[in-house]
Amino acid sequence: MEPRILPASLTLLILLAGSYGRHLKSGPDPKMDQALLTFHNQLTEEVQVFYTSDYCYKCVYQHLVTVKPASSNASAVIGTKFTLSVRVESQSRNATLCRWSQTYGEGGHYSVWIKKSEAASNPRCTPSVDKRPNNAYLPLVVSALLLAIIALLFVVAPFAYRRHCRSNFIKSVCCQGPQYSVDNDRSHACEAEHNTIKAKPTRLRSLDTFRGFALTVMVFVNYGGGGYWFFQHAPWNGLTVADLVMPWFVFIIGTSVVLAFTSMQRRGVSRLQLLRKITWRTVVLLMLGFCFLNYSPRDGPLSWSWLRIPGVLQRLGFTYFVLSLLQTFWGHKEIPLRSYPWWNPIPDMVLYWPQWLIIILLETLWLCITFLMPVPNCPTGYLGAGGISDNGLYPNCTGGAAGYIDRLMFGDNMYRYPTCKEMYHTTQPFDPEGVLGTINSIVMGFLGMQAGKIIISYKGMNLHILCRFLAWAIILGISAAILSKCTRDGGFIPVNKNLWSLSYVTCMGCFSFLLLGGMYSVIDIKGWWGGQPFIYTGTNSIFVYVGHSLLGFYFPFSWEMHFQQSHWEWLFQSLWGTSLWVLIAYLLYRKKFFLKI
Repeated sequence: MEPRILPASLTLLILLAGSYGRHLKSGPDPKMDQALLTFHNQLTEEVQVFYTSDYCYKCVYQHLVTVKPASSNASAVIGTKFTLSVRVESQSRNATLCRWSQTYGEGGHYSVWIKKSEAASNPRCTPSVDKRPNNAYLPLVVSALLLAIIALLFVVAPFAYRRHCRSNFIKSVCCQGPQYSVDNDRSHACEAEHNTIKAKPTRLRSLDTFRGFALTVMVFVNYGGGGYWFFQHAPWNGLTVADLVMPWFVFIIGTSVVLAFTSMQRRGVSRLQLLRKITWRTVVLLMLGFCFLNYSPRDGPLSWSWLRIPGVLQRLGFTYFVLSLLQTFWGHKEIPLRSYPWWNPIPDMVLYWPQWLIIILLETLWLCITFLMPVPNCPTGYLGAGGISDNGLYPNCTGGAAGYIDRLMFGDNMYRYPTCKEMYHTTQPFDPEGVLGTINSIVMGFLGMQAGKIIISYKGMNLHILCRFLAWAIILGISAAILSKCTRDGGFIPVNKNLWSLSYVTCMGCFSFLLLGGMYSVIDIKGWWGGQPFIYTGTNSIFVYVGHSLLGFYFPFSWEMHFQQSHWEWLFQSLWGTSLWVLIAYLLYRKKFFLKI
C-alpha cells in the first residue's frame, strides 16, 4: 500500500526509499543502510568503477568513481540493502580489469586494491575490510524477542485468570461448607466471566482480527518499518511485507460485503436502501482519500498542479462500490445446498454465475489492454520499470499500458515518487493505484467474496469451510507459481504490486485464504485466541487509517531522528507510533466507539 501520500512528506519518501546501491555521496560518513568503499589504484593508468544492483533487472551499469593513477584513491558511499555487482574498467585498454558481486554490511569500511598481478599480465583487485560492519538486524531481533515476551504475557495472564475464576466457580457450587467459603461477589463476577467466555460472539471475530492485523502492519510500514528494506515496497517486481497489506484489505472488503449484505437482505432491506448505502459510503471514501489524505495545511494553498487524483482510499472505495453492486443485484439470501445434487460440491460458485461472468470479462479486459494495447515508443505488452532496466532500451515505458493510460488521464496529478524511481532511475510518474490496476483490485475483492460465500454456504460445517479455504489457497498458489515461473522477473506475468498483476492477485489470494482460514480456526472455532490486540484496530479501521495518515508525522507519533547510523531509533519510532494507535484503538473499543461510514 502506498501509505505516504501527504505532499508534505514527499521529502521523507525519498529518504525511506533507500539507496539501493546507488552512489549517494562521497565522504567518510556512511549512515544507515550505507557502507564506505575505497578504491586504491596502484596502476599507472586511470580506471573507472561502475556498479549495478543485482536486484535491478537487466540494468545498465552506473558510474561510481574515477580513480587517478599512481597510488591514488577514491571513496564512495554505497547502499547495503542488496547485492552489488562492481566492475573496474580501463579506458586506455578498453577492457574490464576485474569484476565481482558482494553484499556489503551496514556501516562497514571496505577497500579494494587495484594492482598488477605477479602471476598474470592482467591487474587484480584485492578486497579488504578496514572496519567491520554493524549488525543491522540486531535491533530487529531484540524487538522481536520483546514483542514475543509481551504477547506471551497477554496470553498467559487471561488464561491464568480464567483458570482462577473457574476454580472459584467450582468451589462455590460444590463446596458449601464454611471451610470452603468464597466471597459471593467475587464468585458471581467469575461466573459472569466464565459465561462470557463460553458465549459465542455473533460477529465473525476472525475477520475483524484479520483486518486489524493488516492495518497494524500497514501503520508499522508507513512509519518506515525501522528502515528495513523488506518492510518497504519492492522496487518493482517481487514481494515485501509492505506489499502484502493492501490486497488483504481488499480481500476483507469482499468478505465483509457478502456477510453484511446477506444479513441485510435477510432482514428485508430493500435494494434501493442498499444502493443508497453503497453510494454514500463510496462517496465518503473517495472524498476522504481525495481531499484529506492528499493535502495538509503545512503544504500551503491547495494547488491542482500537485494534487494526486488516484489513491488508496479512492481505489478501496471504487472496489467496494463494484463488489457491492455485484452482491446487491446477483446475491442470494439463502443458499439451497441440496436442492440439486450436482450443486453440492460448488454451490458457492454455481449460484453466482452472473458475478463470475462479469469478473471473467473484467480480467479478460485487463489482459487484452495490458498485452495488446500499443504504447508509443514502447514494446507491446511491456511490464517493466523502464529507466535503466532492460539494458536501458525503454527508459520512458514505466508500467507499459498501465502507466500510459494513467498519464493520458491524469497527467502529472499522480504519484511522483514510485518505488522504481530510486533503483531504476525512472523519470516518468507512475501511480500504483492507477486505473488498470483497479480491475485486478476488483478481482482480488471478488476472491474475498468467495470466502464470505463459503462461510454462508457451509454455516455450521467448519471442516467444510476450512477444506474449501485450503482448496482455494492451493489453486491460487499453483496459478501464481505458473504465471511467475517461481521467479521474480522471469515469469509470464511477474508478481508486481505496482501493476497489480494477475500473478500478484493469485499469490495474495492464496495468502489471504490461508491467513483467514487459520484465524477462523483458532479464534471462531477453537476459541484459543480472542484476536487481541488486532481486533481493536480491526473494529476501528477507518479511524486508525485516516488518523495515522493525517497525524502520523507529528509528535508524539514521530519525531526528527538524530541517530542516523543504525536502525535502532527508526525501529523504535516505528514501533512506538504503531503501539500508540493500537492503544488508541483499544481505548475506543473499551468505550464502544466505532467510526463507521
